[in-house]
Amino acid sequence: MPMSVEKGNSNGDSVKLKVAEASQEDVGKGIVRLDPTYRDKLEVGEYGVLEIEGGRVTSALAINTDPSDAGLDIIRMDGLIRANAKISIGDYVEVRKAEWKEAINVTLAPVSKGMHISASSNILASVFRNRTVSKGDFISTTHFRRSKEKQPARGMMLEDMFSDLFDYSFGLGEIKMQVTATNPKGIVKITDMTELQLLPEAVELPPEQSIPTVMYEDLGGIKPAISKVREMIELPLKHPELFDRLGIEPPRGVLLHGPPGTGKTMLARAVANESDAYFISVNGPEIMSKYYGESEHQIREIFDEAEQNAPAIIFLDEIDSIAPKRAEVTGEVERRVVSQLLSLMDGLKERKNVIVIGATNRPEALDMALRRPGRFDREIVLHVPDQDGRLEIFQIHTRGMPLADDVDLNTLAGTTYGFVGADIAALCREAAMGSLRRILPQINLEEEHIPEDILEKLSVTAEDFKLAQKDVEPSAMREIMIETPNVGWNDVGGLEGVKELLKEAVEWPLKNPESFQRIGVEAPKGVLLYGPPGTGKTMLAKAIAHESNANFIAAKGSDLLSKWYGESEKHISEMFSRARQVSPSIVFLDELDALAPIRGSAMGEPQVTERIVNQLLSELDGLEELHGVVIIGATNRPDIIDPALIRPGRFDELILVPVPDLPTRRKIFEVHTRKMSLADDVNIEELLVSTDKYTGADIAAVCKKAGRFALREDLLAKEVSQKHFLKAIDETGASVTSDTMKYYEDLKGDLKTKRSREIESPVYA
Repeated sequence: MPMSVEKGNSNGDSVKLKVAEASQEDVGKGIVRLDPTYRDKLEVGEYGVLEIEGGRVTSALAINTDPSDAGLDIIRMDGLIRANAKISIGDYVEVRKAEWKEAINVTLAPVSKGMHISASSNILASVFRNRTVSKGDFISTTHFRRSKEKQPARGMMLEDMFSDLFDYSFGLGEIKMQVTATNPKGIVKITDMTELQLLPEAVELPPEQSIPTVMYEDLGGIKPAISKVREMIELPLKHPELFDRLGIEPPRGVLLHGPPGTGKTMLARAVANESDAYFISVNGPEIMSKYYGESEHQIREIFDEAEQNAPAIIFLDEIDSIAPKRAEVTGEVERRVVSQLLSLMDGLKERKNVIVIGATNRPEALDMALRRPGRFDREIVLHVPDQDGRLEIFQIHTRGMPLADDVDLNTLAGTTYGFVGADIAALCREAAMGSLRRILPQINLEEEHIPEDILEKLSVTAEDFKLAQKDVEPSAMREIMIETPNVGWNDVGGLEGVKELLKEAVEWPLKNPESFQRIGVEAPKGVLLYGPPGTGKTMLAKAIAHESNANFIAAKGSDLLSKWYGESEKHISEMFSRARQVSPSIVFLDELDALAPIRGSAMGEPQVTERIVNQLLSELDGLEELHGVVIIGATNRPDIIDPALIRPGRFDELILVPVPDLPTRRKIFEVHTRKMSLADDVNIEELLVSTDKYTGADIAAVCKKAGRFALREDLLAKEVSQKHFLKAIDETGASVTSDTMKYYEDLKGDLKTKRSREIESPVYA
């Protein structure tokens, strides 16, 4: 509702302050933050009770603001307190010292229809102790608990105030309730002596008292998008006179697009709730009809209803299903619907205070006429959240969870690359179910109420989240997800120089991108591992993927090659697009020579590999930058890879993986005999002399064969002897010769020159 705009005005016992959103750690806890100078004016101490008057009077506990807000005339409060006071972000409220009494009785009821919950007065008192309420207020079961994300000073103050609240939590999620009655009346504080009663079912609320289902604090990781949407939508709906004064038309539409699960639909609902506008939600397919003209009629009715109830928001979810490109659809109905939508959004009839929000994850499928100023004036992209965004989302979805002390949300946010909001919600839900499974054997499902001592055992631990991460993967990766290999540096014997190069080229840019930005250099885009077969190229790629904690995408020829013209290039484009979405990520191209041979060497049509090479070149070093994506290629025939692919800027590092020398072979034997039961006569030094020119794969084969020879002699054998190893060495033999390594050494020095000569005078076999 419109409020006075006197900034910081004080009239003795009250001040007017501007409403701002609360930080995630304060949501649902019944507290507001304001500058200490205003508390001094009101003579309210820290944790004192404030009366907040907007469209309605409510109350909250006063806490000092963050240092960054010092001197500002703002009061930070969450969506529940704003709903209780009937105000929105940006409004001004009158704040004064509250006159309150200790509560004797307080009656609560759930606000969600169909929800049946029960709890004893003791549990309710533990959750709501020290909260201030009045009849009609909404209250959340979120409570204070130890949090590793809080600043130590502030965290200690909150813990001292609510130190006895840590042992309880109400269920495994945030539950919102309404205060239906208090004794005495007015503003009361819940104490140890308060008798709390919980009604078993939700009470029927009049429309003006309904609680918003989604508020801005329920959205994490999309702060830039929220500020843009508020500027585009809230301002025209609340203060259209500003646009009249400037002599400009207010925006007519906003298009939200981004990967599935990033919060497009939730953002539209939050805007409708916070702006107090009439909200019409339309799912695309529901307005389509088989009868001629019926679809257009339904769209016209929706716009007429919005105009009659202005200010209004029309939300078109999955708008690509009702407004596809007219040139590409075969049905006449779709063309007429698009035309009708165009005329309604920017036709002869002027519509005041009606804004259209469209949401889609396929903006390229929309008709071009919709995507121009005057229809959808602004397109807002909701990206996959970064680490800070993921931390916000974790804080939102663990508000009502009884988290164990070993849970560190910062660590979880740092290891969930590529997770969108919907993925993190699923991860938290799966972790909570894991804690529930632990106590399930102790629960008698026939009992009407679960005993309090069992409820107190419910605690979500770091191990629950770790196990949940194995089951929940990023939704953007599900079509191409390859499980991150469980191979570490300790599983790769020797090759210390190669490991160091890989760490510098791959692990450092992914884990510490700020270091490269600080000194002003670009990280390598790609690394090509080449060398004789069996030297461990693929194993090294697996290890670096595991050590970098990055999303791992392995591209196989069978996945990329297609008999249909243009499909192979499309698959590569989609793979790199997904890699960008879920960055930091590693794209592994094994046997690169099969995918990208020298162009011009293929005979006949269609020359699929040439088109694949062209697509790879444009993806690696084209107009669209690769941020947080590293390409690793592996091959034992670098001489036949197209030379344009391995120039600097594409595959920056060419790393030769050599045949292991004696110290490296010793470490490889250590790796492969780590779990073997060896007899006392096994002499590794003697085996090293006998395995000159053996690759890592050869040594692995020797160890496996030695074990089989021991079992061949005696199926109940408990150890492997030296004779078994010697026999395995005789039967295995070396995979490479001296000439093989000399060939790769020659390539190392003049790889680019050799391929340049080949392409100048190509040889067709």
